[in-house]
Amino acid sequence: MTDTHVDVLIVGAGISGIDVAYRIREQCPELTVTIAEGRDRLGGTWDLFRYPGVRSDSDIYTLAFPFRPWTGERSIVEGGDLLAYVRETALSTGVDQLIEYRTRVEAADWSSADARWRIRARRDGEPVSYVARFVVFCTGYYDYDKPHDPGFPGVEDFAGRLAHPQFWPADLDHTGKRVVVIGSGATAVTVVPAMAAGAAHVTMLQRTPTYVLAQPSTDAIARLLGRGLSPAAVHRIARAKNTTAQWALYQACRRFPSRMRALLRKGAISAVGSAEVVDRDFTPPYDPWEQRLCIAPDGDLFRSIRSGDASVVTGHVDRFVPEGIRLADKTVLEADIVVTATGLRIKLLGGVAITVDGMAKDLSESCAYHGTLLSGLPNLAVCIGYINLSWTVRADVTARFLARLLRKLLDTGAESVVPEVPADLGPTGPFMDMPSGYLARAAGLMPRAGRRYPWAFRQNVLLDTWSTNRSRLEEGLRWRRATSVAAPAPGQSVSGQPGEHA
Repeated sequence: MTDTHVDVLIVGAGISGIDVAYRIREQCPELTVTIAEGRDRLGGTWDLFRYPGVRSDSDIYTLAFPFRPWTGERSIVEGGDLLAYVRETALSTGVDQLIEYRTRVEAADWSSADARWRIRARRDGEPVSYVARFVVFCTGYYDYDKPHDPGFPGVEDFAGRLAHPQFWPADLDHTGKRVVVIGSGATAVTVVPAMAAGAAHVTMLQRTPTYVLAQPSTDAIARLLGRGLSPAAVHRIARAKNTTAQWALYQACRRFPSRMRALLRKGAISAVGSAEVVDRDFTPPYDPWEQRLCIAPDGDLFRSIRSGDASVVTGHVDRFVPEGIRLADKTVLEADIVVTATGLRIKLLGGVAITVDGMAKDLSESCAYHGTLLSGLPNLAVCIGYINLSWTVRADVTARFLARLLRKLLDTGAESVVPEVPADLGPTGPFMDMPSGYLARAAGLMPRAGRRYPWAFRQNVLLDTWSTNRSRLEEGLRWRRATSVAAPAPGQSVSGQPGEHA
């Protein structure tokens, strides 16, 4: 088996992978870049999910790439349109030429002697290997193959059809059927109104209510600006405006929870038309943004409830029965179709086994440097977006930081860089710190984050961006200067191999 030598190996061809590849080529055109994608198509999440109504759960101006303006009419975008935009971006920038599909990375071992990562993968089931100077994991944070399973008893007794949003059956026809959707997160809030349009009735069965905010599906200010400004200018202004607005909403919820709870309640009552329904089914026992706040474009979920096409039941599942679901209070929700929108299962770095000189590394023992580099792991980065803002806002900050880091590796002739945790770092917590179920279940598996930069990751776009963009690349990092490996000549690959994909 012949090793493929590459300067930068990016794992994953979703939004993050495309963004990172673009930024690295923008700042370091002499580097060779390859993207290993386990699936046979790019797009990541937006190619995987095919459930009814699948859409962005934040506005497209902040979710889109900063370097390629969104020119569509809607600001809350359907999944198919978003996937087409991502594919067109990869094509127009040439990033699509860097992708090696059906290539699933399984293990990566750092060789201190060679200052290289040796990566084992499989392509179409056959073993392949890479030798890479730097590895960036753009695999997201959830398991594509196995969603969270609460283990409902009696599932095998159900006489109807069971579907999970992560693996939506292409032949499932819900027209005229009774549907129960288990869950109250962003997926359930999307699926319920989408299925209610054709189903006999849709019931959203939730254990705990979620805050839901109605938001226009089009951006009136962006449309107005579009009459006189270029698409690029409109995109920049709308992105800045919406990022600020989302940041302000989050800060208001965290600092003035009682006031924001009252405002959200008032908006929901206006949309649903019933204070009783809102107090029972849309008033969580926690403060706004302690867990993710869900968006209903144009209030579609509320409209479905108000029209009677959908309803919400708050209760606990006892077990599945042939005719549907029996609750703890013995009520039976009859159903022809049950959709289990029960959440994600965290899987960091795509489940790749990471070793250093043959010794296994536990990610929970690492600390994250600016939310991307990991202590104890030289020349390795992870690209994780925000959980309280559009994913791409943070992913692009990380991508630009990594491009700047690689530029320094090139300019100084260094072999490697790794974060060094200070002795006085103080208390740490999971670097994705929010009490949502899927994150709380995996808190013990995550890298750690501290309370001060560059070791903090505060989910605060202003502080994070300011700190990351202005970071001194000497502080907190150990740079190993080249010894046995010569610094590359201009136009030569850092790996010493001919420049493919540059």
